[in-house]
Amino acid sequence: MSKTNTETGNNFEIQKQELIAALKACGAVRYGDFTLASGKKSKYYIDIKKASTDPRTLKIIARQAALRIKEMDVNIVAGVELGGVPLATAVSLETELPLLIVRKSVKEYGTKSRFVGDLKPEDRLVMLEDVTTSGGSVRNAIEVVRETGASVTYVITVVDREEGAGEKLKEADVQLVPLVSASDLLK
Repeated sequence: MSKTNTETGNNFEIQKQELIAALKACGAVRYGDFTLASGKKSKYYIDIKKASTDPRTLKIIARQAALRIKEMDVNIVAGVELGGVPLATAVSLETELPLLIVRKSVKEYGTKSRFVGDLKPEDRLVMLEDVTTSGGSVRNAIEVVRETGASVTYVITVVDREEGAGEKLKEADVQLVPLVSASDLLK
């Protein structure tokens, strides 16, 4: 017997509340005056790195992302250094899909590659992101991946700050899938 849309919606709402409670409990939500990676000023900061280092919260994130990935046609889980790496690693373990790490820049030693892991032109990736604001950093990573011929159709973010990332990614034919939105988290 398949689940109805109402049951699925209720499950996602229960999961969202579980994640919100875990993010608050581990201290990932802070208030004050902050400058974000995008350069914008904010009265709150969502420190997913704090959540990534808390095994209970990281497990909740991995489980919830894995449930969404089951509905996607992907064969690799990717994360951009640094914030996306522990998330993508946990999700890779949960889904048993291979992991790809996307470096922000080419290293001047070793393989001199922007990627850690195997990437082929026929691969279909989902990227994991800690927090999305404008979507600029993950969009850059998507373009680098697409230059290899591989495709990226989805970005799962733990928290979407609802400041334009969804629209910016949509312009690149990528669907943003937030586990939680800032408006839900800050209620």
